[in-house]
Amino acid sequence: MSDDHKATAMGCMGNKEIATPNLDRLAGRGVLFERCYATSPLCNPSRVTTMTGMYEYKTGANFSVGPLAKKDWLEFSYPMLLKKAGYRTAFAGKWGFSLSDDHDYMGDFEAWGGFYKGTQGSYVTKENKYLVGYSKKYPHVSRALGAFGSDFIAASAKSGEPFCLSISFKTPHSPNNVIDPLDQGRYEGVTFPKPLSFGQAGLDRLATQAKLGRQYLLRKGWGPGRYQDSLRRYYQLISGMDAGIGMVLQALKEAGVADNTVVIYTSDNGYHCGDHGLQGKMLPYDSSAQIPLIIYDPRSPSRGKKLRNSSVVGNIDFAPTILDLAGVKAPEKMDGVSLRRLIDDPSDRVRDKMLVIQNWGWMVNDHNRALAVVSEDWKYINWCYADENVPPAEELFHLKKDPHEMNNVAGNSDYSETLAKYQKFYDQYHETWVKECVDMEAYTRMGKIFDRHLPWEQKKYQVNGSKGKSTKKWPDFLEIYKELTGKEYKMKP
Repeated sequence: MSDDHKATAMGCMGNKEIATPNLDRLAGRGVLFERCYATSPLCNPSRVTTMTGMYEYKTGANFSVGPLAKKDWLEFSYPMLLKKAGYRTAFAGKWGFSLSDDHDYMGDFEAWGGFYKGTQGSYVTKENKYLVGYSKKYPHVSRALGAFGSDFIAASAKSGEPFCLSISFKTPHSPNNVIDPLDQGRYEGVTFPKPLSFGQAGLDRLATQAKLGRQYLLRKGWGPGRYQDSLRRYYQLISGMDAGIGMVLQALKEAGVADNTVVIYTSDNGYHCGDHGLQGKMLPYDSSAQIPLIIYDPRSPSRGKKLRNSSVVGNIDFAPTILDLAGVKAPEKMDGVSLRRLIDDPSDRVRDKMLVIQNWGWMVNDHNRALAVVSEDWKYINWCYADENVPPAEELFHLKKDPHEMNNVAGNSDYSETLAKYQKFYDQYHETWVKECVDMEAYTRMGKIFDRHLPWEQKKYQVNGSKGKSTKKWPDFLEIYKELTGKEYKMKP
């Protein structure tokens, strides 16, 4: 797993600028999933969903809410379920979430190379406590993680026991100014084409709510003046990670277990990279919510056929898939389903639509929280916030005709039937949220906030919840609104 890797930033996805030879070969040997989504496009809740196969509203894990319950980790995470089934387990790199009761999750693994106390870690290997031993030969952490994985594979193959290795690369998460010397010369002299939705033209197409958060404030890092350098560094980091992945694949071959080991590659979320004039992630647009997914099962009849699957799948499916491949029954509480049959027959489907959640409020605000329903053809987004200054907003994009999400047709009468259909799907997902969400005020409250039938005047929004704490660093909502609209925000008496 990588961190902030946009789905299209791989050669196998048709990107002619980036060099990802190991990922490309892996995709050619396995199945490339072209429409995989992070159901909560933010590292903390996304990583918990990956581990447990459950939507965020069941786990209750998010930066601004709380940790994953220790009980859920022990009973529903794929590493713990595989450990109970006799697998040797290892984890290395970015962990990205906390567990209740200060549970020592490091001790749950036979081998540990994770960043210290679940932090972001460092690109400098020697600054990561549990990887220091690799720092002399591999000063940059991407190849150091490859070396850790190689050592664990060799030891596991020698033991004769089945193993589950989870490597979570920091790459290409910002700050992206620490590049491995082996990759610093890559892409020099290259001028990268800008995406269709780049800059102000793309920004103007979005609902106001989508711009009322950190993604808008950070946009200058990927603006016209810095775009080329930002993308070059982003690609350099991904190429360095690709080399680390190559080390792991080579280790499987040298250990004699390559023909009996499933390899999965993905990311915790995507990244806007200047799309719609934004930086960051979290929003339900494809540049942020869509993630890479490659699954290679050497036992599958699809092996080596360079096959692709264009159906909607997501990170809720990872844990059930891993368990199924290992012959372990997935708990019924999991929301995802096994993708095993899609690996064998990529023309198959496991669902026709999926929920995407944006439930992280920058500065503890509700301004750009949203729920989205995505299918192979369409995406419907309902923005939960509205007031006297910010009108209610919903968006409907025809993804096959408009993959860059530039043309919102929600207000077009020609698409009224489609809009009504996806509003109904939305209501069904919302009803499930209300019935199944964890018993925490932060999630039961959002059951009302996300109710599209409840007038905004009756919703008790959180607004500027952190004012007084963080305003020295970040502008508050009133300043952002004025910058966006050129108008003063009219306060209620």
